[in-house]
Amino acid sequence: MASLHWKEQEKDTFWKKKEMSLPGSIKPVYGAQHPPRHAPPITAFSSNNNSQTSPNKNKGKNDSFQAFESKTNDAWDEEDDDLMKLAKLKINLQDVHASAQAVINNHIAAKSKSNGKDGNLESNPSSGQMIQHGPGRPQGPGLGVRLDRKPAMSFVKTENTDRDKLRVEKFNTVLHRTTDIDELKKLSWSGVPSCVRPMAWKILCGYVPASKERREVTLNRKRQEYMNYLEQYFDSHHIEQHGHTFRQIHIDVPRMNPLIPLFQHKQVQDIFERILFIWAIRHPASGYVQGMNDLVTPFFVVFLSEYINKDVETENIQVGDLPTGVLDTIEADSYWCMTKLLDGIQDNYTFAQPGIQTKVMQLADLIRRTDVQLHKHIEENNIQFLQFAFRWMNNLLMRELPLRCTIRLWDTYQSEVDGFASFHIYVCVALLKKFSSDLLREKDFQGLMMMLQNLPTHHWQDEDISLLLAEAYKLKYMFADAPNHLVQKR
Repeated sequence: MASLHWKEQEKDTFWKKKEMSLPGSIKPVYGAQHPPRHAPPITAFSSNNNSQTSPNKNKGKNDSFQAFESKTNDAWDEEDDDLMKLAKLKINLQDVHASAQAVINNHIAAKSKSNGKDGNLESNPSSGQMIQHGPGRPQGPGLGVRLDRKPAMSFVKTENTDRDKLRVEKFNTVLHRTTDIDELKKLSWSGVPSCVRPMAWKILCGYVPASKERREVTLNRKRQEYMNYLEQYFDSHHIEQHGHTFRQIHIDVPRMNPLIPLFQHKQVQDIFERILFIWAIRHPASGYVQGMNDLVTPFFVVFLSEYINKDVETENIQVGDLPTGVLDTIEADSYWCMTKLLDGIQDNYTFAQPGIQTKVMQLADLIRRTDVQLHKHIEENNIQFLQFAFRWMNNLLMRELPLRCTIRLWDTYQSEVDGFASFHIYVCVALLKKFSSDLLREKDFQGLMMMLQNLPTHHWQDEDISLLLAEAYKLKYMFADAPNHLVQKR
C-alpha cells in the first residue's frame, strides 16, 4: 500500500493534468457554417521540445508514446480494465455485421410499436438519439450544443431518379424559352436542381432578362461593364480615401469559410476583394460593412458549379485548373447578382443599420406571439434579441447553416416576394421554434447564449431546410393578413 501511494504521488495522473473549462465559458467558433466535425488528431507527445526532430532518430514515435505512458495513469488499473480484455478477443467480422443489423432492426421495430408512448423519452429527429428527461438528465450551459455536437449518422437513401429527371425537364422547358417568371418561382420554391441553378438564379434575381433572345447580349454587356469598373476604380484602393475600406475587406475575406478549401485559394480571395471593393465604391451610402463578404459566397459557388465536372465537389475544386476567362465571368456574374440582392436590403447596411434593428424587433414580437414560453425564458435570462439575432439578419443565417443549406434556402428566398427581407424573418422565427425545447433546457445566460450562437445545424441537409421553410411559410400565412402582426418602426 505504501509503494502504491508513493507511485500515485510520483506520477502526474491523466485526470489531474486535464484542464476543465469553466461552466458557461465560450470558446471562439471558427467557420460557423462548417464547424469542425472532428477534433484534430494528436500526433505525438514528447517529454521535451527536442523530441520532434528527424523521423530517422533512434525510436521515433515509440519513444514519444512511452514517454506519454510513463507520465500518466489511466482511470483503471490494467488488470481491472475490461476494455483491455475485450481488445484481445478475436471477433468474426460477419458476426459483427449480423449483430449490428439485428440491433438496427430491433430498434426500428420497437420504435414503431411504441409510437411515442414512453413519456420519459423524446426522439431527437436531427440526430436519431433518444433524449432522456427527468432528474438524471445532464444539465449545464450549452447542453443543446453538446447533445448534437457530432454529425448524425444516416442511412444511404435511394434517390428517386425519375422524379429528379422530371423536375429537370420542367425547369429546362421553362428556361429554354421566354421564361414565365411566376412559373419559374413556383418551381424554384421547393428547390432548384443543381444543373439548372446558375441560369435560374440569374433570372430570379433580375440579372438576366426573361426573354431568351436577349440573355446572351445582356450577359456580355454586363460582364464587360464590370470589367470597365475594375479598370476605372480598383486602382484607387491604394488611395488614402479608400484605403481603410480595402484594408477591412482584406482582413475579412480570409476569415470567410476557413474550413472550405476553395475559399483559401489566393485567386478566389482576390476575386472577393475586387467584388466587395467595387460595390463599396459604387454605393457610398452604405459602403462596405462586415458580413457582406458572406453574401457573395452562394453566388460564387453556384456559378462556379456550371464550369466544373459534376463528379467533383465544388468546395474542393482547384480553381487554377479552370480555363482562362472563366473566373472573370464568374466574378462579374457574382458581382451583379450580389448587387441585386443588396438593393432589396440596403437599409441593413446604411448608418446605424436601421433595417436590421427593425427586423430584430419584428422577430422578437413574432416569438412573443407564437412561443410565449421561449420569449419569457429569453427575457428572464437577460438576453436581448439583438445580441444573437443581429448576425442572423446581417449575414442572412450564413453563419448558422452549412453552405449547402444556404444555397437551398436561397432557392426559396429568390422565389418569394421580398424573400431576403420579410420572409427571412419568418425563417428566423421557425429556426428558434425548431430548437425551442433545447433552449428552454438552458438555465443561465451563458448556456443560452452558447446555444443561440452555435445552433447544432452542421449536419443538416436539404430535407431539414425544406421542413424549416414549410414552418416559415405557415407562419407567414398566419400573420400576413394581420395588419398589426409586426412592430413597425415609427
